[in-house]
Amino acid sequence: MRSTEGPDGPGSADDTDTADGIVPHPTGPRSQRVHQAVLTATKELLTEGGYPAATVDAIAARSGVSKATIYKHWPSRAAVAAKAFGELMARALPLPDTGTAVGDLTEQVVRVSAFYASPLGEVFAQLTAACVDDPAGAAYFREYFLAGRRRAVTELWQRAVDRGEADAGIVVDDVIDILFGPLIFRRLTGHRELTDEHARTLVATALRGLLPDASRPQH
Repeated sequence: MRSTEGPDGPGSADDTDTADGIVPHPTGPRSQRVHQAVLTATKELLTEGGYPAATVDAIAARSGVSKATIYKHWPSRAAVAAKAFGELMARALPLPDTGTAVGDLTEQVVRVSAFYASPLGEVFAQLTAACVDDPAGAAYFREYFLAGRRRAVTELWQRAVDRGEADAGIVVDDVIDILFGPLIFRRLTGHRELTDEHARTLVATALRGLLPDASRPQH
């Protein structure tokens, strides 16, 4: 059942949307329903036709929320899409728990590679390109897509540190960039296939430096 536009009712700015460049959206029960209806519609459109399909007109028609109300919650089309896409990826990529650092990090790289190789990987590329000329959208992309993925891998790395498998002195942002940066580069440039085999080779190479005492990941 779709939400329809109407008065938001009492409420204050959403305290959760306070990161740099993120616009606090109206709150209150009705506003929250409207917000979620827009996100649900956007996720459906992104899944069905990619970023080109997720226009504000299409989101408004699908959600039953007016364009004016959508722009009260988000500063741009790319901002809406970025938050919706972050939710899609979080649902598609639950964290592995294999019991070892090598197993966890290998499985995560393989899963992310498969995600980028899927139709949603094309949406990622489209959204990345859209945010180049949209600073507002780029802020939402960093907060709701990149930050969420980085927090997830930070959790995996902290597990490894806690088990004594990883060096706590290694900066986790470097770990994330070393492991996942090549996947993004391959997705955007197409210079190398995103396959399970290539992902395992990539992570094995990286982990020989990050976890020098670890054995090669199992195939």
